[in-house]
Amino acid sequence: MCRILFALMAGLLVTFQFVHATDLAAGTDGIAAIVKDFDAFNRAQDPIRAAQRGDKEAARIWPDNSPPAIAARKAAYQALQRRLQSLPARGLAGEDDLNRQLLLDRVSLALDGLAFDEERMPFISGDGFYTTADYAALNTVLGDEAAADAWIARLEALPAYYARETENLRRGIRTGMTQPPRTVERAIADVRGQVAQTDDKTPLLAPFRSVPQSFPADRRAVLEARARSVLHAQVRPAQQALLHFLEHEYLPAARADIGIGSVPQGKEYYAYLARRHTSTVKTPAEIHALGESEVQRIRARMDQAIAKAGFKGTFQEFLVSVRKDPRFYVGAAEYGEKCSEVAKRADFAMPKYFGKLPRLSYGVLPMPAGLESSANGYLPGAPEQGVAGMVVYKPWMAEKMPTFGIPAWVLHEGVPGHHHQISLSQELTDLPEFRRADDVTAYVEGWGLYSEYLGEEMGIYRDAYEQFGRLSLEIWRACRLVVDTGMHVMGWSRERAMACLQENSALAPAEIAFEIDRYIAWPGQALAYKIGELKIIELRQRAATRLGAKFDLREFHDLVLGAGPMPLDLLEARVDRWIEARTAR
Repeated sequence: MCRILFALMAGLLVTFQFVHATDLAAGTDGIAAIVKDFDAFNRAQDPIRAAQRGDKEAARIWPDNSPPAIAARKAAYQALQRRLQSLPARGLAGEDDLNRQLLLDRVSLALDGLAFDEERMPFISGDGFYTTADYAALNTVLGDEAAADAWIARLEALPAYYARETENLRRGIRTGMTQPPRTVERAIADVRGQVAQTDDKTPLLAPFRSVPQSFPADRRAVLEARARSVLHAQVRPAQQALLHFLEHEYLPAARADIGIGSVPQGKEYYAYLARRHTSTVKTPAEIHALGESEVQRIRARMDQAIAKAGFKGTFQEFLVSVRKDPRFYVGAAEYGEKCSEVAKRADFAMPKYFGKLPRLSYGVLPMPAGLESSANGYLPGAPEQGVAGMVVYKPWMAEKMPTFGIPAWVLHEGVPGHHHQISLSQELTDLPEFRRADDVTAYVEGWGLYSEYLGEEMGIYRDAYEQFGRLSLEIWRACRLVVDTGMHVMGWSRERAMACLQENSALAPAEIAFEIDRYIAWPGQALAYKIGELKIIELRQRAATRLGAKFDLREFHDLVLGAGPMPLDLLEARVDRWIEARTAR
């Protein structure tokens, strides 16, 4: 899973200055003006990403999801929607028409989401507003005194940020929109860990630990002392207040049922989340049935891999065998080395399958301190700040994770998966900003899962066990379609959901529990992977069948990645136009 700022992943669009609806309604000169205004609006909504792109004012502040900001945001989206709908669709072509369609889709989804007041639940399992600053620190480079002063200003602004989000949580308590106890308990553990962090371990002071050599040592010492003072005098009390609130107010009010369908408007909300994360109109029931079908298909292939490995016994006996076979379990350091080795083999294979490669590099590293509960496997870099992408593994879980699953996981998180796709998008500077940064979950995660599939052709899986590992990760994503819909709208228990993964995959028991808790806290997101992958495979097969000898796999991949993330229906239209153009040659 890639790290797109939690606020965006959870659908909580943020505002740090009001862009008034009258401003957004003022343009009258067509799609170019609307795109320009929307990009400005987006920069105003996401100060984290804006700061990475060099906005010095954004580098001093945090998101604002207060009720006044939400109201202003809604009015702004409504004004944008009216402008877009007033455009004559037949008068646009090419990129202009695509920009219009992408904006209409994004604005419509945002307005639909605002109707559910999602800001009432600003955290998931292992991530939330309380980790926003930790992630921001990873991409903050203090190249001069002004940058250091801006980061200190951000630290000073954290208490107010926490207070705004705490009020949103209180509104959730009053209206019955809360997370279940296990999710809250993990948040409590995370915040308690933040409070206990020493100065040399907290991510909040990490930018001072990597200042350039050119930074004057005396000024660095003065600025770091200021930051430490703010940390202890302002940030720590705010974290302690949040911890007390979570323990004494929020946890007692946590919803009893694990399914989001149990909250007011919960089933309607889940249907919306399914539409948003899959970018399709499939119903939860249709998604559930698709998952069951995929589980059966993949299980047949897993049986073939087991036979190829020479194992004599049942599927369940094979799972028991590999879960305890010491050949497949190593310590954290060796696990990281194996991940790095796979990454280099993938790097070597890339030019054969892609015509365009990103300039930004990446590395394989342990999960940064302070983010131990996160489910992320990839942390995007920031080319403007000179920060590389990071494929991150969890050292504390490494010895429990079978090594035959490493190749597929690395392909998903690194190349040709998230690092390749996201870095290419970041470098599409001829496109509007919103298209370079947009997070369409089915596209992004569908591409990641497709990358595991592509690993077969790339020669990354070297034996039957690694092939089984790939299929184990694929059936994991198919099971997600079953368990996510099952828990959130069909009344499934946590134990029943865990059984689906225990019986069909080689995932470690600790990882299964971690994953199921993630799906409980983040309804709908897990649906995106399989649905996106299936669409990309379908489009590839369609192109290969219709083009025959004219089909070029490198061109196909570059086409899919060449216009930024987009909903699956628009990706399909893009591929169909390419097929028609190639056929006409």
